[in-house]
Amino acid sequence: QVQLVESGGGLVQAGGSLSLSCAASGRTFSGYPTAWFRQPPGKEREFVAAIGWMSSLTKLADSVKGRFTISRDNSQTTVFLQMNSLKPEDTAVYYCAARSGGTYPSTSRYEYAYWGQGTQVTVSS
Repeated sequence: QVQLVESGGGLVQAGGSLSLSCAASGRTFSGYPTAWFRQPPGKEREFVAAIGWMSSLTKLADSVKGRFTISRDNSQTTVFLQMNSLKPEDTAVYYCAARSGGTYPSTSRYEYAYWGQGTQVTVSS
């Protein structure tokens, strides 16, 4: 059974930075696309960023391009989301998700089989 655990959320002022981590147990991320989604208060869960089987293949939502970066460590056990220039509209619960197969960093939440419990990010104005 794969378990994903997010960490790094918190409260930050607008313009600040946070780095989220997603650690996998039960297997590594090697060869499996992994993504970050977020769910703002009262809204649907939305795509933020994804990294494919090849770490050079990444996708970012338009709303975070130029501000967020997704990456993973060489051991393939942790995926990171570096968030810079944060805005109040980035406030949400952030979820890590991993596919059970495939190579493409899908932007659809329905393509991801494993999910973490989420970590709260709050950006104050």
